[in-house]
Amino acid sequence: MAKVHKSVIKRARQNEVRRERNNAVRSSLRTSIRKLIRAIDSGDAEAAKTELPQAIRALGKASSKGVIHRNQASRKISRLTRRVNSLAASA
Repeated sequence: MAKVHKSVIKRARQNEVRRERNNAVRSSLRTSIRKLIRAIDSGDAEAAKTELPQAIRALGKASSKGVIHRNQASRKISRLTRRVNSLAASA
């Protein structure tokens, strides 16, 4: 029979909690980005401008918590901002 290490049991418990928390953050992040992209695709510049700060905030929080890499967050912010600005310029 294998030995039962307390640290292994604790690590498994911590990993489970962190996995659930990361999934919740990632899910809300995706929802926020999806709402912004939907506003951009519909051509609604006002809705896109109101959704952009929320998406940027969600990306910043996710990167600060280590759910996504900071470069990925920065890249997504840049691309989304560029799309919103081009929508506003064409409108």
